[in-house]
Amino acid sequence: MNTVYFRYEVLRLFRNRQNFIFSLIFPIVLYLVIAGQNKNQHIGGLPFPTYYMTGMITFGGLGAVIGGGARIAFERDLGWTRQLRISPLSTASYLRTKVATSYLMAAITISLLYIAGISLGVRMPLQRWIEMTGLILIGLIPFVALGIMLGHLIKSDSMGPVMGGGMSFLSIFGGAFGQFGADGSVLNKITQAIPSYWIVRAGQTALGGRAWGTTGWLVIAVWSVLLTYGAVWAYRRDTGRP
Repeated sequence: MNTVYFRYEVLRLFRNRQNFIFSLIFPIVLYLVIAGQNKNQHIGGLPFPTYYMTGMITFGGLGAVIGGGARIAFERDLGWTRQLRISPLSTASYLRTKVATSYLMAAITISLLYIAGISLGVRMPLQRWIEMTGLILIGLIPFVALGIMLGHLIKSDSMGPVMGGGMSFLSIFGGAFGQFGADGSVLNKITQAIPSYWIVRAGQTALGGRAWGTTGWLVIAVWSVLLTYGAVWAYRRDTGRP
């Protein structure tokens, strides 16, 4: 990773106030209001604050990593990607930096929602916190790639509607705001093919069982491979790099 370029990207990230409000403040406020009112309820075998914490992490995490695509689209409109094309920056360094900054934003979102969850009584052994965090970070891989791909395919003035609609679809059907479809129903089984379902499912580690079985790992792996390929293809298509 090119450290100079990475520092530049981090500075741009923290200067984007709109991104911070949407990716950080909104999910936290939504979580505190809704989970606070339902902290004695249960859903999917979990206390509501625990379930909804992973739901809001899914929503906020998607905003954080897919939001990287909006920054890319803006760079394209400004001609910044054309400047990078003639620089010594390699494709690998460029993509690694975009992935790292997306994960940095997601890590801040996750950390703040953990603090909010603890304030509402979410409790579990340290090992389960670590396991849940690992699953969430792995579950975000396909969405990081999706953000990069969209950023190189869609213009900045179209990214807002695409991001808003896409995040809403992925969050709702993934169960971020409550289980979508009854257990065992056809609709519920269909939602299990969406990676966001498994990020929400990571909260099941609080029960001491396995959050992901073979299906979960397979879904994340397949989408990660497909969207990573799509991200690399979109970047090369946009910049004309081999």
